[in-house]
Amino acid sequence: MIVSGFTFIRNGVRLGYPFVESIQSVLPICDEFIVALGDSEDGTRERLAELDSTKVRIIPTQWNEAMRFKGYVYGQQKMIAQFCCKGDWAFYLEGDEVVHEQDLPVIRTAMETHLHDSRIEAFAFRYLHFYGSPHHYMASPGWYRREPRIVRNTIRSIAPDGLYFVILDPGRRGKRGRYPHARELDAPIYHYGHVRSVAKMRDKMRHVAQYWSRSDEGIEDYGNVCADFVRTFDGTHPAIIQEWLANEAEQELSLNPDYRPTRRDVKHRLMMRLESRFGVDLSKKHYHAV
Repeated sequence: MIVSGFTFIRNGVRLGYPFVESIQSVLPICDEFIVALGDSEDGTRERLAELDSTKVRIIPTQWNEAMRFKGYVYGQQKMIAQFCCKGDWAFYLEGDEVVHEQDLPVIRTAMETHLHDSRIEAFAFRYLHFYGSPHHYMASPGWYRREPRIVRNTIRSIAPDGLYFVILDPGRRGKRGRYPHARELDAPIYHYGHVRSVAKMRDKMRHVAQYWSRSDEGIEDYGNVCADFVRTFDGTHPAIIQEWLANEAEQELSLNPDYRPTRRDVKHRLMMRLESRFGVDLSKKHYHAV
């Protein structure tokens, strides 16, 4: 069995991505790791070179600055890296996602066990979306709780944006694709995108707004959020991210007591009540559970 890891990144240093730690977290179970590296002027390439691993292969890319449609540039960059993977499985991580070292054996065993089971097209991970500090995470159904991050590399899959995969079945002749059939793993992805410094978060949001057909008016202020969605984290973070958390992450979350919930917040609070009462998960899923 051959396992390929892949990601895309551009100006990762400037925008506060722990992309080196992300790659390092899965290198032990990958036979190769492909990085689609966009033009960067902040030392991102140099940081990647510090990995000093024969497993890592960098593919220089050019971003389509004219593309404004809902993150499709991210999908393009993601597919460039994915299409360079040679493994039986392709393990995708975004630059702010990390896997805990304690979960690597479980993940590797799942890929080995289902290598020849064609029913399993992908593996879906639980998500811990840390928010405002390493000690808090988001529990709202508005934040995806499970997503496929490993996809079988012998089927036709595409990426409409950076988040999910779409499968194109043979014979469908370009008709609408479908979400992959995925086995849910009891292993989380540790997502640190919303704990980077406020300054770098603001810079990041200004930078990415153009690729999502929106303005940069939603500059991040971690305290302006509905307190009902925030939970305290009492587990352990992956060893590889500890130094980054100490030096690059916000350490305290101060919620704004005067924050007024939006209509979207009200909707998600109602969904959480229904989830609690009926024991269901109403968050969006981009896969069909097997």
